[in-house]
Formats: sequence, structure tokens, C-alpha cells
Amino acid sequence: MILTSMSTVGITALVPPELIFACGHMPLDVNNHVPSSAEHPVSKLCAWTATWREMLLQKRLQVDSLVVVAGGDCHNALADGQRVALGGIPAHFFFYPFDGDTDYMEAQMQRLVLHLGGEVDKAKFREVGLAKELGMRLEQMRIEGRISGADAFRILISFSDLCGDIPAFMEQLVPEKRHEEAKFRVGLIGVPPIYKDFHEVAESFGMHIAYDELPYEFLRLGGNSMAELAKSYAGYTFARSLGYRLDFLERELARRRVDGVIHYTQFACHHLLEDDVLRRRLDYPVLTVQGDMPGSTPEQVKLRLEAFSEMLGRAP
Repeated sequence: MILTSMSTVGITALVPPELIFACGHMPLDVNNHVPSSAEHPVSKLCAWTATWREMLLQKRLQVDSLVVVAGGDCHNALADGQRVALGGIPAHFFFYPFDGDTDYMEAQMQRLVLHLGGEVDKAKFREVGLAKELGMRLEQMRIEGRISGADAFRILISFSDLCGDIPAFMEQLVPEKRHEEAKFRVGLIGVPPIYKDFHEVAESFGMHIAYDELPYEFLRLGGNSMAELAKSYAGYTFARSLGYRLDFLERELARRRVDGVIHYTQFACHHLLEDDVLRRRLDYPVLTVQGDMPGSTPEQVKLRLEAFSEMLGRAP
């Protein structure tokens, strides 16, 4: 199916929003609606993908088509994306190059453009880029401890789709409150927590989340031409080898001077299998948190976060 008029384009993982806007459509990251969802799918492996699957099939999320990232950061999206397609929502399947091949990346982007109608307004590339420049300023404020991790996360997670409206989104790029000094600086790696208040809970135990791995990917990738976009997005760390991703993580964690790392994993997610490798490679205390269904942070996870904060306080 080729989209011929302005449409809402759902995305199941990182898809260059520059392309969707440039083709005259509105991106909608279905993942950003999962933590606040009351959906409790029975048929599931991963609650993330099963929740947005049910929201789409039950029309609780309205999209005109769905771009499924079938090769990249999420394997379960392929199965649930196909179920959505069989349910009547047109789907396009998008693949990242595991080896970072920019020609392959550009070919995938060109296929996506054809699906989106074939006409590209390159001025939108720059418009998205300006928004990301503002986002980078907020990221630097978070690194410097001038805004809270929770406040930064709330804004930066939405750079995957810029809430479907670039000018309106840019008006929201203002932190709500200043950050009170925390005891410890922490990096949060892995997929974003499915718990809607996770950052606030971590802060309540004296931990400033100075790095959110995936939202930073949304923020840092971009370009003003198809070639620049292809080169940039080919470096999307979650779609590359684990060694490539670890090299990047080590640099970012060191730059942010973290005291410890929280590795969030999702039940039935293949990224859980990376946990022991991350623990061996990263020279920090690591807390692994495994989540399942959306909602508020469970009490047992709160206890583990509190214990981790106390352990950081005892570290030499």
C-alpha cells in the first residue's frame, strides 16, 4: 500500500521521523502509549508489543498504517506486527543493517519513502534537526544535574515521533522543575521501563538518572539529506552488534560520570540474554530489573532500587 494523503503512521520502534514528516505524514510511536495503558493482553510473550498490538487491533490507538521494525532492536515486534497486519491495518516492514552498511540503510529508507507516497520535503529534515538541537541542550542540562532525570526522560522519550507535530512539540521543550541534588548518578540502559513512574521512584531513593540509553538514540541520530540520514541511522546502536553497542555505552557512561548502572529488561525480550555480557564488560555496579506488565513500579522493584542506592552509598 502507498499512502497518498496525510496519514498517521504508527511505528513499533525507532523509524526516522524525519522521513515520515518529510512525506507529509504524522508519526506515532505506539510504544510511548504502553506504560499508561490499562490493556492486559492474555496472548503475549512481551507485554510491550502485545499491549500496542491489542491497542491497535481494538482501535484504542488510531493509525492509518504501521511501520514494523522487523530487523533491529525488537524481535517480538515482527510477530505482533504481522498480527496487526492480518487484523486489517496496512503494514510496511523496515530493516536496519546489522553491520552498519549505509547503502543498505539508504535502500531501506527509499523503500519507506515509496510506502509513504514518494515525495520528500527536505525542509522537514532541518525542522526536525532544530528540535533535536534543543533536545540536546536539555540532555546536557540533565548531564550537568540542572534538571531531573524524570523531567528529561518525559521530554526526550517523545523524540521518537515528536508527538506528531513539530512546532507544538518544540513549545513543550521546557523542563517543569529544577533538579534537587541527588546522592548518586546512574545510567539507565536497555529498553525504557514499562513502569510509568520508574524515574521518579529512582529519584526518591537519591539516584539521578543521568543517561537513558534509548531516548538518547532518538535524539542523536539525524541529518539534512537522505545520505546523511542513512549514515547516521546506520549507527543506531540497538540494531548493531553487542560489541558496537558496548563501545558506545562505555564512552557515554564515562562522559556522564555515573556511579552505577541500572539495566532494565523486559520479560521474554531477547535483550535479557545480553545481561551477563554487559555485567562483565561494564566496570560499574549493575542492578538488573526485569519488568512485565505496564503500570506503576511494583513494590518489590522499589525495594531493589532502594537496596541498590544503599549499596552505592557503601561503595569505596
